[in-house]
Amino acid sequence: MGRIMAIDYGRVRTGLAVSDPQRIIATALATVDTPSIEQYLKDYCGREAVDVFVVGEAKHLDGTPAESAALIEPFVARLRQLFPDKEVARVDERFTSKIAFRTMIDSGMKKKDRRDKGTIDRIAATIMLQDYMRSV
Repeated sequence: MGRIMAIDYGRVRTGLAVSDPQRIIATALATVDTPSIEQYLKDYCGREAVDVFVVGEAKHLDGTPAESAALIEPFVARLRQLFPDKEVARVDERFTSKIAFRTMIDSGMKKKDRRDKGTIDRIAATIMLQDYMRSV
């Protein structure tokens, strides 16, 4: 059984989280510059078995697509083209960044360290992955 990878796709940075091979634990993996994400995924999938990509769906509170959906949808199409043998699942990503920031505060992370946007992206991807793993 392969891993599940969550992708918090953004204009500048993309946060990644991955499950263990048994799909029990979700762990923050990396923050990658968005222009490099496809090569990163190819390299990672060459080293590790990944069966499912989980990509966030950007929505407003009323359920309509957020502005960033215009960036995410073409990425999802390319992901399906690059990895036709892998499932691409979508999850609601509303509030994941806010939950990630709150998690950093609650864990006692220093204010200086909380300014690292890459950390927020990795934690947001981990939250998306945990939500997905609970739902399946």
